[in-house]
Amino acid sequence: MGVTQIEVPDIGDYRNVPVIEILVRVGQRVEKEQSLVVLESDKATMDVPSPAAGTIKELKVKVGDAVSEGTVIVLLEAEWNDAATPVPAPGEVLSSAAPVALSTAPAQPPEVEQAPFVLAGEEPTCSESHASPSVRKFARKMGVELSHVESTGPKGRIVLEDITGYIKTVMAARRAASADSAPVATGGGELNLLPWPKIDFAKFGPVDPKPLSRIKKISGANLHRNWVMVPHVTNNDEADITELEALRVQLNKEYEKAGVKFTILAFVIKAVTVALKKFPAFNASLDGDNLVFKQYCHVGFAADTPNGLVVPVIRDANLKGLVDIAKEMSELSKVAREGRLKPDQMQGGCFSISSLGGIGGTGFTPIINAPEVAILGLSRSTIKPVWDGQLFAPRLILPISLSFDHRAVDGAEAGRFNAYLVSLLSDYRRMLLY
Repeated sequence: MGVTQIEVPDIGDYRNVPVIEILVRVGQRVEKEQSLVVLESDKATMDVPSPAAGTIKELKVKVGDAVSEGTVIVLLEAEWNDAATPVPAPGEVLSSAAPVALSTAPAQPPEVEQAPFVLAGEEPTCSESHASPSVRKFARKMGVELSHVESTGPKGRIVLEDITGYIKTVMAARRAASADSAPVATGGGELNLLPWPKIDFAKFGPVDPKPLSRIKKISGANLHRNWVMVPHVTNNDEADITELEALRVQLNKEYEKAGVKFTILAFVIKAVTVALKKFPAFNASLDGDNLVFKQYCHVGFAADTPNGLVVPVIRDANLKGLVDIAKEMSELSKVAREGRLKPDQMQGGCFSISSLGGIGGTGFTPIINAPEVAILGLSRSTIKPVWDGQLFAPRLILPISLSFDHRAVDGAEAGRFNAYLVSLLSDYRRMLLY
């Protein structure tokens, strides 16, 4: 036995390579070929292995140091069990003869040391860590200290599944430990919301718990995501639909035998297709830093069903006349109420409309149906006195509410869209121009 200096072996043309991880500690016994430190060049990560078994007497480098071939990294009290191998004299320099392990993973800038990914009071589960460079790199990214991970790989090596399994175990323990405690702000991009209040409602009176319907579970999750992630702004306006309502009543009489029933929503859908052509930013979707303008026009409309809200989509609504739109709306609504809508009948929408006209209300903020960038809300139309320049006349007024994604659309553009839509609904003859 003798104390030996372990140097950085031949690492090619690399110079001043940073040490990104120390894998051993003073007093630790290591095996031959066990990794001692991890270096990171501009192209790869490299493990420096021990040329012999022994005990670490001193660490000569720390994380962040720059090393080159020949730099002393460790003093090792070596154990030479092979009779054919001479025992080096004390103080003799010994360079690691084993080749340096190279990782094919792309190199990243030196990472700041992270606190071990362990629970308070938890003790390491293993004293020595054997893992490939790629597994070590993954552990560093996840903030996991390898000495705390149980190994299941061949010859006691830690594999990727050991890291992921350890993380799941720790996170489950943390959730259990903090279930009844206040959350700690992480300071990152998270919302850091308070946990949902847990209350035993039965303590205050009789209750009747009922599970949410499948549709409400799915739509609720989508609505929550859209409300949190999309910066909603709502522009409210009013459309004078007095003449439009008279036309609707007349058309319903004319098409009664054909079984076609016109609603105000059918007229609005057709008017929206014209407005989308004039304002294409509303017929687009955000994709990263790009705004994807669609060359088709599929309009969705919210349908109220016994199980919850669904949004059937009328495809190529801009290419269809009022009769076809009214028929398709009626068919899709019937299928929706019966719970027989197919997935493709609710996909591909460019713009959605939510109508509460038959229920009530003077205005509301509809939630955008992402990845669309806008949605139109219709409230109950009412008779209002409107000044015509000489006197007040009773007019049928339809409140409209346009919610838009402020990342994709400016407020002025939304105001112009609403004003244009109001002009179409107030005088439907303008539709003949398009």
